[in-house]
Amino acid sequence: MANITTQDYSFDQNFSIDEIISDAYERLGLVGTAGHQLKTARRSLNILFQEWGNRGIHFWEVGNTNVNLAIGSSTNVDATDEGAGTYTFYRNGVDLGSLTNAQLAQSPQATTTPVQAIFGITDILNVAYRQNYNTTSQSDTGLTKVARDAYAATANKASLGTPSQFWVQRFIDKVTLTIYPLPNSTAASNFLSVYFVKRIEDVGAYTNATDTPFRFVPCMISGLSYYLSMKFAPQRTQEMKLLYEDELARALSEDGSAASTFITPKTYYPNI
Repeated sequence: MANITTQDYSFDQNFSIDEIISDAYERLGLVGTAGHQLKTARRSLNILFQEWGNRGIHFWEVGNTNVNLAIGSSTNVDATDEGAGTYTFYRNGVDLGSLTNAQLAQSPQATTTPVQAIFGITDILNVAYRQNYNTTSQSDTGLTKVARDAYAATANKASLGTPSQFWVQRFIDKVTLTIYPLPNSTAASNFLSVYFVKRIEDVGAYTNATDTPFRFVPCMISGLSYYLSMKFAPQRTQEMKLLYEDELARALSEDGSAASTFITPKTYYPNI
């Protein structure tokens, strides 16, 4: 008789917060957790996810969107404290989204102001100038990411043309994306293709699943056990930390998509 399998791959999607907490406590030898222990464990799990934000790019949190360009407008990506982000167009520091239709019609930069909801943006990775979007002749041209010093040295930051550079600032409550040159009338009919990084979603209700892929379930449990050991089993903290770091390292090394790497040695001709 042939073996029968479940043909189901949804364990991580149905692995609820209360079960995650129970498993983490069981690793410490604690069973039958009380209400306070559940609450403090959920808080620790949220803190763990914040700490993962310092562990490099998590590829399941990378997103892509098209941003409509407007004449003379830079782009602001506003990630609020609640985690909701929007793209809002600016010209000379004026938020066009705050103007009425009548004010827009009277202004030299009169335009519609599209707003797209993006949640929990923490950084901008890549930006491309996209022409003929959604046609067979679509063409993307990558923009160069520059540092603050390079942008600050730009003589005329209000000059118009085809965007070729972008500068990213990361604040507590928002991430700003500034492009240069600002779009002229030709560029304004096109788009920016933006790749961004989002935060891991908060834990929320005990019946929720987590915003993590199956590969990170083992290190998530180990990490939560490590955090809880500092509160309830300090004699095992070092042990839990070693296990956590080992499992997290494996998960991080597997994350993303492998690409071929070619290393070409530099040819050096000494003076003769």
